[in-house]
Amino acid sequence: MAIEGIPYSAALVVVYQTGLSPLGAPITRQKTFNSIRFDAPEEAVYDAAHALFGLTKHPVLDVFFRKTWELAEE
Repeated sequence: MAIEGIPYSAALVVVYQTGLSPLGAPITRQKTFNSIRFDAPEEAVYDAAHALFGLTKHPVLDVFFRKTWELAEE
């Protein structure tokens, strides 16, 4: 039985810092942008995340390019 991976969806997830707790630990949030092109280059997705959050006062901590595959029998 052979299994085939079929591209299903992609999303950009950006983790950013909104402030500091009373103990000095970073307070983080994340924003997910769905419906990203599955075949988008990773560098373009990374650059887009930093361009978008460059317009805010919140620093970017992490950028994730989440891809989902549907697994099906051939």
